Amino acid sequence: MISTIYQPFKNFDFKHKNCFLSGDTFTAPVVETPVLPEWLLKIAGFSGEERIKLLDESIRTYNSLTIPCNTEVLEHFIQPLEDRISAAFSAGYASVSRLDEADVFNWIGKFMYGLIYVEMNAAVKQQQLSADGVNMSQGLMHKFGNLHTMIQKMYTDVVFEDFTPWSIVVVPLEEKDTPFSFRDEINTMTFSLKLKDFGIIAVLQDNGTNKKYHQELLDQIKGNRLSAQQFEELCARFYYSAYLFNRLPEYTIMPVEGSIYIEAMPLRGTLNKAIFDPWQHKTYAQVLQDFWKPWGHTLFEIIKDPTNPISYFSPPSLPATS
Repeated sequence: MISTIYQPFKNFDFKHKNCFLSGDTFTAPVVETPVLPEWLLKIAGFSGEERIKLLDESIRTYNSLTIPCNTEVLEHFIQPLEDRISAAFSAGYASVSRLDEADVFNWIGKFMYGLIYVEMNAAVKQQQLSADGVNMSQGLMHKFGNLHTMIQKMYTDVVFEDFTPWSIVVVPLEEKDTPFSFRDEINTMTFSLKLKDFGIIAVLQDNGTNKKYHQELLDQIKGNRLSAQQFEELCARFYYSAYLFNRLPEYTIMPVEGSIYIEAMPLRGTLNKAIFDPWQHKTYAQVLQDFWKPWGHTLFEIIKDPTNPISYFSPPSLPATS
């Protein structure tokens, strides 16, 4: 029975001793499990020796990115989730689009939290993160802690009371053999990936607001296969709007009789302003240029008309500027 919630950010528990998810070290041994699962590397055609740069500028291989996990949690809860995601990814868009959004959230949440754990471990080793001095914003740690509590839904009963914490979009792609790639922005909890004939975009802690923000375009493209440029443009819009999202979501979290109940506080709170800062085409164009690097679009080209950035969607259905 749950009487307390494991909260690793309270004592900076990132030393590869306790299970990353449950904190448990007693009921079963703790083993290292990869952040990028073996099945994903196999589907992507990766060896695991590919490299990634961490926030501290260190370079690590995919295979070296691991997190500690209780073997019972791994076998009975995480592995079945991995199996469901693996089967859907192998089959492609039709199967991925039928996945339970809670499964997609848990899997992406585990993926992102795994990367966060690796970053936290590096910070602890370098004594940049301790109980005495924190070289990280309290707001960011608050979001990380909330994410960790939410993904405990993988192994225990977590109830979201009358709200959904995430915005998740799954779209079909024109290209049937799109190489695997992913992108994440941990400050805004935004993640995207593409593989085979599907793409996924997720904002993990916005209570569904980013999806509503782009609803006009999402309704317009529903059921359409997106070109590579269109998918990257859609990603750019979500990454930019997640940056404009100016609330730090607050939740009431309470363990009751073996379950964790999470209630979202109203996002509007007492602030007398919109949930999103004003959309600026010029700033958005800079984001878009980065996503469109493979096609060589220059910033000048994208924003040649300051009131109408170029778009691969017709109509563009861009958010209004203020």
